[in-house]
Amino acid sequence: MSLVEELRKIPPVTRFLCGSLISVTVPMILQVVSPYKLLFVREYVTKRYEIWRAFTTFFIGGTGLNFIFDIAMFYRNSDELESKHFAGRSADYAWQVFLASLSILGFNLPLRTFVHTRALLIALTYVSSMLAPPGSQTTFWGLITFPVRYLPYVFIAMDFLMGGPQAAAVSISGAVVGHLWWWGVWDTGVLRNLAAAPRFVRALMGEDSDGRPRPLGGGVHVVPPRRDGPVRQAGRGWGSGQRLGS
Repeated sequence: MSLVEELRKIPPVTRFLCGSLISVTVPMILQVVSPYKLLFVREYVTKRYEIWRAFTTFFIGGTGLNFIFDIAMFYRNSDELESKHFAGRSADYAWQVFLASLSILGFNLPLRTFVHTRALLIALTYVSSMLAPPGSQTTFWGLITFPVRYLPYVFIAMDFLMGGPQAAAVSISGAVVGHLWWWGVWDTGVLRNLAAAPRFVRALMGEDSDGRPRPLGGGVHVVPPRRDGPVRQAGRGWGSGQRLGS
């Protein structure tokens, strides 16, 4: 089976997030692109109209093993959400990731932070962890096992130890956005109307108003995210997607 066919099995939003992380970080590591062209600087965005900085700031990964860890965690948490809880509703997932990213930028404007990759990763991790079945466990680096709901806080503690209060503050903003995302969409439902993808996003993702894939013309169609096996209900759910039991 070709590499392209394997990549097509990855849900579209997850594929976009991981592809963006690679596309932005690798040229920076190879010194093809200066990192100063990728950082979020509010004045450059609003006065010089360097709009791309509002995008690249979420995909500036680390180097070496840290870069591999970033890709693995983005894939794990995003695929968990899109394939299970947003199964067949990638447009809703894309819209909610977009809103979460805007919220992260808003929370961090007073801090004048330049990179928001970690905040977005922790937001995804928070939602994925909160939607895990009760009693789910995770292993950190194969050494420590603990409830999966504590994983975002472990990341925040690591950032504090490695980067100090400033790094921890950015990570906390991701956890706050993740909590609002989970609370407003999944727990109470007060943000569900806002979280539903607009028509133009559904059209862009090739979905009709019910979230079903539709032909895009020219024989091209969107393939819905893969399912890994039978699904059973566990915890709170919204829509048709549910999380697999552990």
